[in-house]
Amino acid sequence: MDWTEVCITINAADTDRAVSLASMAAPGGIYIEDYRTLEEETREIAHIDLIDEELLAKDRTKARIHLYYSPETSPNEALAYLSERLTAAGIAHEIDTLICKSEDWENNWKAYFHPLPVGRRLLIQPLWREDAENPENRAVLALEPGLAFGTGGHQTTRLCLEALENAVRPGCTVLDVGCGSGILAIAALLLGAGSAVGVDIDALAVKTAKENGRRNGFAEPALTFLKGNLADDVSGQYDVVVTNIVADVIIQFLRDVGKFMKPDSVFIASGIIDLREGDVLGALQAHGFAVETRAEDGGWVCLVCRKAH
Repeated sequence: MDWTEVCITINAADTDRAVSLASMAAPGGIYIEDYRTLEEETREIAHIDLIDEELLAKDRTKARIHLYYSPETSPNEALAYLSERLTAAGIAHEIDTLICKSEDWENNWKAYFHPLPVGRRLLIQPLWREDAENPENRAVLALEPGLAFGTGGHQTTRLCLEALENAVRPGCTVLDVGCGSGILAIAALLLGAGSAVGVDIDALAVKTAKENGRRNGFAEPALTFLKGNLADDVSGQYDVVVTNIVADVIIQFLRDVGKFMKPDSVFIASGIIDLREGDVLGALQAHGFAVETRAEDGGWVCLVCRKAH
């Protein structure tokens, strides 16, 4: 059966007021497109920063409110109401309507998510794309984007994955601090690590990470996720320690990271905006680390380090 979708385009600054009015005429549901805080909300809610390039390119000055009307409902009265109330409120707007099948608008969001090759060996793949081509026979990391990630390859995570590809050795042990959805720890196992531990302060992130691990065929003892502040609840030493957070937290973690590292371990630090690179470099030097490689993309920096001998 055909549904009617009503799309209201407004200035993003008017979103809250417009939604309050539109929600009074939304018997079939409401969907809001507002991309002003896309990156921040992705990190906070989805616990990862891989976002589709098409989403990143969205106009941040505009917002869109989508309303849905079932075949049994005529939207004409709602259209008149919406136009009148928005005009009276002084909210500039455009209203468009289109016909859509229920199964279309329930699944259209999936069109944003595509298999993403990363580095030389990894392919990040949405769960419903098991039929995706993989001519290079890459290791497939299957995730549910609705829970965990977009697929545009945000610079910080991509830089980390590429650094892991070079650092992971068969059978090695990996510690991921601030693991979010677990993508780095899972990727490490796909790249040949023997075991990986991830830790995050957010209980929902840990739950999501465990689910993603199971989707990829990994569970304890090979893959362990813990809830905790940085590595407070972590024990043991690791061949690779990786963190994709922010400069201030990396600097804080440097006071303790050494005790989790074997004599020749690798420390990968990403999520560093270029303006704060100097601060991180100073802290690394103060704690006896030497930078072996540096990678930068779009103003974000990833540093691969070892303890200076």
